Amino acid sequence: MTRGISPFFLVLVAVTVAGAVLSAVGAGPVLIAGIVLLVLGGWAVSLCLHEFAHALVAYRSGDTAIRARGYLTLDIRRYTNVGLTFVVPVLFLLLGGIPLPGGAVLISHGAVRSRAAQSLVAAGGPMVNLVLGIALTVAVAVVPMPLGLAAGLSCLALIQVLAFVLNMLPVPGLDGFGVAEPYLPPRAQFFAEKVRPWAPLVLLVVLLGLPGASAVLFGIGDVLFALIGGDLRLAYAGYQELLFWR
Repeated sequence: MTRGISPFFLVLVAVTVAGAVLSAVGAGPVLIAGIVLLVLGGWAVSLCLHEFAHALVAYRSGDTAIRARGYLTLDIRRYTNVGLTFVVPVLFLLLGGIPLPGGAVLISHGAVRSRAAQSLVAAGGPMVNLVLGIALTVAVAVVPMPLGLAAGLSCLALIQVLAFVLNMLPVPGLDGFGVAEPYLPPRAQFFAEKVRPWAPLVLLVVLLGLPGASAVLFGIGDVLFALIGGDLRLAYAGYQELLFWR
């Protein structure tokens, strides 16, 4: 089904692991560097997995051209826009703490077998973020580990939950709208196609510029994170180290 895992993806995994090690054994600047590497590397890995999930569900649902495009190798160079898919989300996370959705894989929606399958293709990416958030939360809860590593992993888990919440908003261009779109009337789909390139940008401006907007996002994420057993104190301790420059 694939031609093997891309070495570029393995480099991102290695960066994440190195950050985890530094978070576990370091103190002071070394601890900060470790958490930054752990969270940013882990976020980049999750972006790869998010897009891989979209591609895998599409492949299983009839879009066999996905394989030829290389999307099943987790190769960051294969995505439609590497800058939008990885560079911009990583920078926004480091600068503003918001897990901005990245670019997308190119799906041949006409080849996907049914409307239900098209909805599953859209939902595949955010569900990966939610599963990762749950898995990281469980790991922190059941595996004894140094406080620095627990804070970094909790921060990364909360980021995955926030990414799930943000991606599932019913905004054209985001996955939440993609889940509902196959069932909308043609006029609504036509309108969505026109605003799709700009709607996520408008959402970003709202989150960054409208007082209280990002607080609503984080409030919903906090509630969901707590429901899956996350420790908000640890998560925000990790956030504080991630955004050390503030």
